[in-house]
Amino acid sequence: MLHSRRLLYINEIARCGSIRKAAARLNVASSAVNRQILALEEEIGAPLFERLPRGLRLTAAGELCIEHIRDVLKNYERLEGRIRSLKMQQAGKVRMVTTVGLAAGPLPEIIARFLSEHPRVFVQLRNDTGGTTASPVVSGEVDIGLGFNIPATPGIRTLGNFDIPIGVVLPPGHHLIGPGPINLADVTQEKLVLAQPGTSLREVINLAFARLPISVEPVLETNASEMLKQLVKCGTGLTLLNPLDVITECRRGELVFRPIAEPHTRYQQMKLFARARAPLDAATSLFVEYLLAELLGLVQELQAKGHIPPDVKPAAEPISHRDSKADRP
Repeated sequence: MLHSRRLLYINEIARCGSIRKAAARLNVASSAVNRQILALEEEIGAPLFERLPRGLRLTAAGELCIEHIRDVLKNYERLEGRIRSLKMQQAGKVRMVTTVGLAAGPLPEIIARFLSEHPRVFVQLRNDTGGTTASPVVSGEVDIGLGFNIPATPGIRTLGNFDIPIGVVLPPGHHLIGPGPINLADVTQEKLVLAQPGTSLREVINLAFARLPISVEPVLETNASEMLKQLVKCGTGLTLLNPLDVITECRRGELVFRPIAEPHTRYQQMKLFARARAPLDAATSLFVEYLLAELLGLVQELQAKGHIPPDVKPAAEPISHRDSKADRP
């Protein structure tokens, strides 16, 4: 590809924010990377990076340039894939970002089934915290994202949207296990392990507790949902998650989920999204349709168990990747 080395170097510098770190990742000399920056800056007649004491930061011209570079690299990757498919039996690549909780919940089984049905597709999955899930999609580093409480963001478009209520997660044999929704006031009498403040999940939890006349003091806070589940299994305390986070453990009988009684019920909005104005290739489109169908099936399963109210429907019916529109803030 014409100037491919230069584009790769600039892209890596933008990701790392440092010539030294980019050179180390690319396994080349720092001087070689710096030469590529200077050459491109001279070519376009504007600086691409601000030289700061602790690294480099993109200028306005650099932001425009990196967007173009990533489009070029993505298009070249598609071309490589199409050429490779002439030589090999690989149908395409799906690049996705999601939250740690979803990656540790229902996604592995869904992806495993998809790959068994489409063995020629390669899937690249990365995890991010809820606050940054949209960023790799907007920047073009990945094709699609799946997360909770993703705000309307310029540069992304919604492919599917579901409202998932949070509830109480208990170990088997706990005295609060019973039929129907649980009274949140009873939960406050127990030891609690909760998502840490500042996370989108904790914000939803705080809204659920806000109607109670007492303050809630957990014995532990963490941003790792997997740790919360393990602590509940160990009997350290109860936690609040959504039923998708624990659907696998509940199926195995390792944990028990109970919905919260009204008026304390609060929801997390689960969104599948992609970059605006960037068409999805055939493999990613196929995966999006498969994933939306699987997520809808999980919601229906949870409704049948009483974990989600039967009258609760997706906040927006799953939107086809062909018809979806850019989000508006």
